[in-house]
Amino acid sequence: MKNYTITVNGNVYDVTVEENSAGAPAAAAAPRAAAPKAAPAAPKAAPAAGAGSIEVKAGAAGKVFKIEASVGQSVKKGDAVVIIEAMKMEIPVVAPEDGTVASINVAVGDAIESGAVLATLN
Repeated sequence: MKNYTITVNGNVYDVTVEENSAGAPAAAAAPRAAAPKAAPAAPKAAPAAGAGSIEVKAGAAGKVFKIEASVGQSVKKGDAVVIIEAMKMEIPVVAPEDGTVASINVAVGDAIESGAVLATLN
């Protein structure tokens, strides 16, 4: 077991690193001083009451760059519904099947995780 002191953005952390039985390191960190509080997470957009049963999910984490479809619009399988930006690339998130957009659950500029439901279709 080894002890290290690490400073990140002016915050000092005492870190203990130990090797587990599989040989992979396991780390535990305890802040020496009070760590800054994380910014509150933006409220998640709740699906509309009439949300559809077909989910349009993000394939990668990123930021919502553009919303291509609107609620009530008919889309075909493969049509772009939302475009996300990840690593300076624009990635279209497409309709998994034909349907009508029932809800858009994100706004332009929202940070999203991989697998997040961006919209629903009927």
